[in-house]
Amino acid sequence: MTPVLRTERLEFLPYRPEHEDAFVALLRDAEVCRWMGQDLVPEPEIRALFQAILTDVYPARRFDVWGLWFEGGYVGHAEVKPTGNVDGHELVTALAPAYWGHGLGGEAVRGLLRHAADNLGLTEAYGMVGAGNTASLSMCRRLGFRHVRDVVDDDGTVTKLLVIPTGLGAAPDATAAGTDGAGGAVRREEAV
Repeated sequence: MTPVLRTERLEFLPYRPEHEDAFVALLRDAEVCRWMGQDLVPEPEIRALFQAILTDVYPARRFDVWGLWFEGGYVGHAEVKPTGNVDGHELVTALAPAYWGHGLGGEAVRGLLRHAADNLGLTEAYGMVGAGNTASLSMCRRLGFRHVRDVVDDDGTVTKLLVIPTGLGAAPDATAAGTDGAGGAVRREEAV
């Protein structure tokens, strides 16, 4: 079962049915989609994705997925899941634009790294960040991610595949004074 996690400022809560509208609003935001490397998806598809989290992902324990909460409000989304790009697990984060640049993306990634090490027994984790997402790439460098390779989509879009040892990125104040962009190791969101 996906556990509740906490960092200094964030609560990672497994989604509940009443979170659907917040999830849909996040993934219908054009800026969030841009940095996740995806087109704006029609609302019914996002609602179906949310329902799949509740009815398939959680019951089958396929991977861990959370809503991110700051000061009682929904601010984003996070996942730790197996990746098809390499043999390993990927960290996925997305923050609402109003929360970019406040260090929450780095804090979310550190929380995911701690969970990956302490609860999942992972020694490393991966992230996919669009080559143009300079804020998130900078945050990943500050956290200690290392570039593995570029992944080029059919349309020529370049995404950076990054890796980090889970213990390194979980250091308590690795980026306390830093800022970050659209989220942590941001990846194109795929159907679950």
